[in-house]
Order: sequence, then C-alpha cells, then structure tokens
Amino acid sequence: MFHYNLLKRIVDDYMQKVSGLEEHCDRCLKTERWGGSVVLMVVDAAFTSIGLNYFTAVVPKVEEFNEKFVENGRIINLKELAKADINELRKVWRNKRSWIIAKEIASYLSTLSEDDRSALRAWARNASLEKWREDPIGRIKGVGLITFQYLRMMGGVDTVMPDKIVKKVVNEILEKAGLEPVNDDIKFIKRAEEIALECGYKPIELCWMT
Repeated sequence: MFHYNLLKRIVDDYMQKVSGLEEHCDRCLKTERWGGSVVLMVVDAAFTSIGLNYFTAVVPKVEEFNEKFVENGRIINLKELAKADINELRKVWRNKRSWIIAKEIASYLSTLSEDDRSALRAWARNASLEKWREDPIGRIKGVGLITFQYLRMMGGVDTVMPDKIVKKVVNEILEKAGLEPVNDDIKFIKRAEEIALECGYKPIELCWMT
C-alpha cells in the first residue's frame, strides 16, 4: 500500500494547485465547452492538432473564428463548417491542414445526427481507443491519437489525451512515487486513467490539471 498512499499524496498536491478544475471538466463532459458549440469544439481540436501552445495560440484563434463566422450566423452547424470555403477560413488561421481536418471531422459527424451535440456524443460513446486507427475520425489524415482523445473528452468520455505536457506531468508523478513512467500512448492513457481513479479523481481531471 506504500506506493498507493504516496501516489495519492503526490496527485493531491498537484490537484490542489489548480482552481476551477472540477467545473471545467464537468462542462467538458457535458459537451458544454465553447458555449456548447460543437463547431467551435471541432475547430479547437483541429487547431490543437498541430501542437502549438493551447492557451496562447489556439484559444484566441478559436475566439476570433467564433466572432467572424459563428456569432454572425455564417457557420452555425457542422454541415455548414463541412461546406465552408477554406480560403475564407484561412483568414483566421493560416494552417490549411487544420481546416482540412476540421472540415472532414465536421463532414463525418454531421452524418450521424441533425443535432451536432448528439452526433459528437454518439460518436464519442462508440469510438474505441484500441481501434482508433480504424475509426472514421481516426482515419482522417492529420488526426492523431491526441486529437481523437480530445474529441472523445468533449463528447463526454472521461479519459485522457496523450499530449506531450500530459505525459510529462503524469510520468513525473509516477517517478516521484517510485513507479515506472509509461511511453506507449495507449498504455499511457490506460495507466493515467487507473492513477486518477485510484486517487479518487476523474481521468479528465488529471488530464486538464496538467
């Protein structure tokens, strides 16, 4: 039991440094981030996929996209995002690959339901971590396991994404507790989920805490 107590103490210590975490994670699991706009969640995931800093690069650009396209009614749902003109979109975010990813995700999800939120949640619930590469979204060029997991989290699945910061912090916690770090992404996700639950947290809380 020594490891467990030590592990819990270390995780508690990290968790106490973050305010508003539970509320943020609950919003994420209820598919209520970005005011409940699935269009913005998909754009967020597509921007995040190229690995720039989330808070300084991605968030302001998603906000700008919201102002220029969503709030004025130009793009109100996934079907419209799927059909949007890439050259127009690039005025907000220059990276073409991000927009191709966003449009392909939107295109697939919009076939699942007329209601964007139901579509994302249905996909997330049925998507398999082990078979992620065979998934219609996992197969989209440029969608890696991080983007796949991020979308599942916004679709209500309590899990973790193997982002480099998440891995760095969780592996640091493991090492401080005298345990082995985990490099393989799928094994890492499962290990991080275990750690969170063992220590009395949701996996998504451990993920966002990092």
